[in-house]
Amino acid sequence: MDIVERLTQFGLTRHEAAIYLTLLAEGDLNGYEVAKTTGISRSNAYTSLASLVEKGGAYVIEEATIRYTPVAIAEFCENKIRKLQESKQDLIATIPAKRDAVEGYITIKGEINILNKLRNMILEARERVYISVPGQILETVLPDIEAAISRDIKMVIITNGSFALAGVTVYIAAQPLQQIRLIADSTNVLTGDINNGDHSTCLYSRKRNLVDLFKDSMKNEIKLIEMTKGN
Repeated sequence: MDIVERLTQFGLTRHEAAIYLTLLAEGDLNGYEVAKTTGISRSNAYTSLASLVEKGGAYVIEEATIRYTPVAIAEFCENKIRKLQESKQDLIATIPAKRDAVEGYITIKGEINILNKLRNMILEARERVYISVPGQILETVLPDIEAAISRDIKMVIITNGSFALAGVTVYIAAQPLQQIRLIADSTNVLTGDINNGDHSTCLYSRKRNLVDLFKDSMKNEIKLIEMTKGN
C-alpha cells in the first residue's frame, strides 16, 4: 500500500492526497504552483485545495495571492482519529441493541478482514486466548497480545521460529504452520488460511462442538510439541 492510498484511508481523494504530499514537500504554495507541480489541471487543483482545507489537511494563508500551507501529518491524522472516536461513541450510543450472536458458521474472506477479526477476538477476550499462528502473523498481532496480557488474559501461543514473551505460555512447532487458529474464552473460534490477500479465507463460529473440536486439536498439538521437545 503506497502513501497516497494510506492517505485515502483518512478521507482524502487521490488528488487531495497528491496535493497534500506536495505541500508537505514544497511548503506553502498557491493554486497555480500546486497545479504546475502536481500536473493536476488548475480547475481540479483549486477544487481539491478547497476540499483539502475543509477536511483539515491544509490552512489558507490570506495574502495578496492566497497560499496554502499543510497541516502536519501527525496533527492531521490525530484530528481524524479523534473525530472517528467521537463518531464511534455516538454510534454505540444510538445504534439499536445488538441481537443475539449468530451461532452458525461464518466465512470471512480477505487478509485484512481476517486480521481484523483475529485482533478483535483478542481485544474482546475476557479470560483466555489460545492461538496458533505462523510467526509473521504473530508479529502483526503482537501489540494486541501485549494489551491482552496487560489485562491479565491467559495467553497460550503456538508458533514457529523463535519467540518468547513474558506472561505468555509459548510452544514452538517443529514444522512451519500453514493455518491460523484462535479460541477465545472457550466460546468462539477462528480458523483458516491467510495466504494471498483476497484469496485468504477463514471460518468463524460460536458453535460449541467446533470450539471443543479445536480445543482438543490444539491440546494434542501441544502434547506432540512437548514429546518432540523431550526427544
